[in-house]
Amino acid sequence: MKKYFDNFWKYHYLLYELVKKGIKLKYRRSYLGIIWSLLEPILTTTVLTIIFGTLFGNDSKTFPMYILTGRLLYSYFSSSTKGALKSIRQHSGMIKKVYVPKYLYPLSSILYNYVIFFISLIVLVLLGFYCGVFPTLRWFAIFLPLLILLVLSFGVGMILATVGVFFRDMEYLWEVALMLIMYSCAIFYYPHRLLKSGYSWVLTINPLYAIIENARAILFGDPINWMSMLYAAVFSLVCLLIGLIVFRHNQDKFILKI
Repeated sequence: MKKYFDNFWKYHYLLYELVKKGIKLKYRRSYLGIIWSLLEPILTTTVLTIIFGTLFGNDSKTFPMYILTGRLLYSYFSSSTKGALKSIRQHSGMIKKVYVPKYLYPLSSILYNYVIFFISLIVLVLLGFYCGVFPTLRWFAIFLPLLILLVLSFGVGMILATVGVFFRDMEYLWEVALMLIMYSCAIFYYPHRLLKSGYSWVLTINPLYAIIENARAILFGDPINWMSMLYAAVFSLVCLLIGLIVFRHNQDKFILKI
């Protein structure tokens, strides 16, 4: 374990540069720059509130914040895993020229999207004041589901990064999978409607829904579902373990495929 930690620390500055580069490239040709990470959630939430709130009769004052919480967490998972999937092929030039621990590439994608995600949480706090949901000390507990989200994204990202090198169509298949995941996360509808339909298992097997559910519970002052939190944590750790093993056993073959 010490050997792996020492190797990671040896290249930690490169990881920092990759994260910084990822943030810069994301907003390279944008006039608004990183401000867009604040505007985009506001605009998206406004549209979704009009469609799923006004038109579908969800007139609760807190509904915009309900949507934004799910939207932000799902968007991070989506953008970070898609970035990790492409990370090895995007850095093929560097991989062919110089030795760098290859896991740094998907990890940097996960981390730079996490930085942008944290910046966008400012909008969530501001929207809370508008919706009458004010910050309390309880809000600090949200770092637990956010940490689980980070682990889940990294684990899934490592698996996708490996598969994406050998099977390039994975990029398109993952887009479809993300759509299914999104609709089973109860981002723009209240879950009790699906729970009453007999398809509750769709939500219960989705670890991302468990993370979003508990993040909302913390923000709105509702009881935390510790069983679903534990399920999401165990699922995320298993994904991470599988991702690290699969990546490590195949990384020497990457050079033959990129």
